[in-house]
Amino acid sequence: MKKIFILLFIVNTLLLASNNKVDDSERKKRIAKQIEIEMENEKKHAREQTFYKGKEYNLKGSEVNKESLESIKEIEPLEFDMDSVYD
Repeated sequence: MKKIFILLFIVNTLLLASNNKVDDSERKKRIAKQIEIEMENEKKHAREQTFYKGKEYNLKGSEVNKESLESIKEIEPLEFDMDSVYD
């Protein structure tokens, strides 16, 4: 019984570890791509040395990267009962 439990534990550990490596490599690629984009923006700002206002400001860089949303776990909403607060 102990041997079966140990074998299952090792197999599960290896499966989880192999799955994380794939996600980790994709994550590193996304990070490298974003760093490259930010470096280009910094070079542009260093050249121009101006502060943007209103319509000149580029809000595209503040948007959420849709590729990174797949790796975020969904949070389950908590059951909250206001009646219990006043007890």
